[in-house]
Formats: sequence, C-alpha cells, structure tokens
Amino acid sequence: MNKEQKKQYIDDMTSQFDKSEAVIVTHYQGLTVTQLDDLRNKMRQHGIKFKITNNRITKLALEKTKCKELTNLFTGPTAVALSEDAITSAKILTKFSKENENLKILGGIMGTDILDVAGVKNVATLPSLDEARAKIVGILRSPAQKIVSILLAPASKIAILALEKSKK
Repeated sequence: MNKEQKKQYIDDMTSQFDKSEAVIVTHYQGLTVTQLDDLRNKMRQHGIKFKITNNRITKLALEKTKCKELTNLFTGPTAVALSEDAITSAKILTKFSKENENLKILGGIMGTDILDVAGVKNVATLPSLDEARAKIVGILRSPAQKIVSILLAPASKIAILALEKSKK
C-alpha cells in the first residue's frame, strides 16, 4: 500500500467503525478461502460486513473512534464483523466457530459496551429482533383470542362458563 491507499483505508475503516452498532473481532488463521467465502456470504445476506484487516493501519483508524478499546485485540490474522445488528452477527460467528474451530472470536463492542468472548456468546443466545417481536405479538394476541372464542361460543356454553365462575 502506498501512502494514499493507507490514508484512504484509515478513513474508510474509521467511518465503518463509527457507523457500526456492533463490531466483533476474530482470528481466522487456518480457514480456507472457501470457508472464508462461505462465512462472508452468510454475513452479507444479513447486511453484515466481514473484513480481513491490516492490524497496524486498523489500530490507527481505531484511535479516532468509539471502538478504541479494541486495539489490543488486533494481533495476528484478524478479521472484523461490522453490523447494525449485534445479535445476528454474534449468532452467525458463534455458529460458524463451532463448526470450524479455526475461527476464534476474540471480543467486540455492542453500542458502547465492550464484550469479551463470553459476552459475544451471550449476545448470540438472545432472540433476534424479529423473534422478539413475534413473541410479543403472540403474548398480546392470546388473551384476545380467548375473548373472541368465548364470544363466538353458543349461549349455553357462556351460561355454563358464567355459572362455573360464580361458584368460585
């Protein structure tokens, strides 16, 4: 890289670190090109960038961002997952690291919280935004369904139900 390319790389990485809600740092040593492409494709489907980094220059880019606490993780063959959805990126990386022991999760940042390896794995166990919404809708819908079923029941069943409730 010449000086201009390095400056451009630093600017690009700085803006990506600032824009990302979640940054997860990994070591990828031992993964084949096919495995890396497979991981990148899985990440890309969810709008997550998975980038192999140049550690020395990335550390310079980190100095100007909210992620500067992660600089000590950038040693060896390092790759970074940058996303708006920490849960999805943590789930994909955790699942992939279980299938391929050569991918090692080192830590990351979610919002302003620094995560270690255990923290990233805990985030991976959380329900995604869509799953959480579905659970909330299910909870809210069930009482309404019970009321509707009672109202649609024949009058004799309502009378029996009222009688049973009055005995309590």
